[in-house]
Amino acid sequence: MIIPYLTALTTYFSYGLLFAFGQLRDFFRKSVDWWSASTLQGYAPICLGLEDFYIRRLYLRIQDCFNRPISSPPDAWFDVVERVSNDNNKTLKRTTKVNRCLNLGSYNYLGFAAADEYCTPRVIECLKKYTPSTCSTRVDGGTTILHTEMEECVANFVGKPAAIVFGMGYVTNSAILPVLIGKGGLIISDSLNHNSIVNGARGSGATVRVFQHNTPSHLESVLREQIADGQPRTHRPWKKIIVVVEGIYSMEGELCKLPEIVSICKKYKAFVYLDEAHSIGAVGKSGRGVCELLGVDTADVDIMMGTFTKSFGSSGGYIAGSKELIQYLKYTCPAHLYATSISAPAAQQIISSIKVVLGEDGSSRGAQKLARIRENSNFFRSELQKMGFEVLGDNDSPVMPIMLYNPAKIPAFSRECLKRNVAVVTVAFPATPLLLARARICISASHSREDLLKALEVISTVGDMVGVKYFPAEPNKQQVEVGQVKKVD
Repeated sequence: MIIPYLTALTTYFSYGLLFAFGQLRDFFRKSVDWWSASTLQGYAPICLGLEDFYIRRLYLRIQDCFNRPISSPPDAWFDVVERVSNDNNKTLKRTTKVNRCLNLGSYNYLGFAAADEYCTPRVIECLKKYTPSTCSTRVDGGTTILHTEMEECVANFVGKPAAIVFGMGYVTNSAILPVLIGKGGLIISDSLNHNSIVNGARGSGATVRVFQHNTPSHLESVLREQIADGQPRTHRPWKKIIVVVEGIYSMEGELCKLPEIVSICKKYKAFVYLDEAHSIGAVGKSGRGVCELLGVDTADVDIMMGTFTKSFGSSGGYIAGSKELIQYLKYTCPAHLYATSISAPAAQQIISSIKVVLGEDGSSRGAQKLARIRENSNFFRSELQKMGFEVLGDNDSPVMPIMLYNPAKIPAFSRECLKRNVAVVTVAFPATPLLLARARICISASHSREDLLKALEVISTVGDMVGVKYFPAEPNKQQVEVGQVKKVD
């Protein structure tokens, strides 16, 4: 993305100023520490100066904007616990006070994270029957009839022959990729893929190459070049090539250009690995993700990954693919062999929420939720853009980042919104590039139109205060009409 010159200049200047003052404070700190005797003589320091410099001198100054504890379900509104600090934000202590805030930060896309008339009673009954944990791995005593039913349910929902489920979404990527590919293989990854994909690719031992974010033409050039060169040093053909992309990019709110990417992968005989953590359940006519939304046959996507922590109000993740692939993963994947299986109540929540989405609960609530999140997302994005905010992402995506850029605007935007009972998530380095700090808004089907209008009013007010409306606002229709009447007169 192109950053305005003045914005980039002032952002660099702000970080430079913070870095200079941080180094000055470190100099005085070392001078004082030189006089005090160390209690660990002979030990190397666990944290060297520059390793935790960013945390000490930048993050701790604004840490009240992050890790805010809540004391209620993450519904459209939730209770945020107040915290105080007596040492300039180095430590924060919880108080007994809570603020009822509008929730614009949770991944509760379909509203299943709160009590549900169909899901909740079944989860409670499951808890009574199976208890909170299986206390065992899947290959020992950790597989119940619910786990088998859940995997069949997930496979049918995403349109694949089989699926395997894990207890953690992050591990689904980081543990699966090293099993799928190793030395002699090639992973081509989108430059903005999630950290779980990055770590999984690094841990696989395969060669990793990156293509420009969501740019199929660059993907094709990388594929062509790597196939022509072959493996490093030996130049032998690659054992296998996997292209890894996301359905909706969690920090950008953009939809993957899946049809073009699938076409290129078919041309060069590369496997497609699709991470649908933020898209499964949230987009598509029946909630089946970007394949349904963009008209891509699921048979053309070799490995489909997703999580249950967003749209389904549960925990864990899944891999869906051919029966041979899933059987292989059950024999070889450490996350399946050695990790405790997903809890039975969490499994029941997944099964029940998918049934609601598909209308198998005997109601139309699932279709209503899908229509509402689509309407809410497109309405909110459109209104933010009309106000003059720089909003990333595509229509139908429930994730919409508002660009802040300057480091001083990160805490200002977050704190001012919280004062007005609107809880937002601000994101900065290292989760984003240094210059591209943002506030990430996540819209839910549980938000009413009144909730969204209140949020827009608060964000607009705070945006004016902080100065993050980087584009001219569109005039209201009433103002345009009045202006036209005056011209006629």
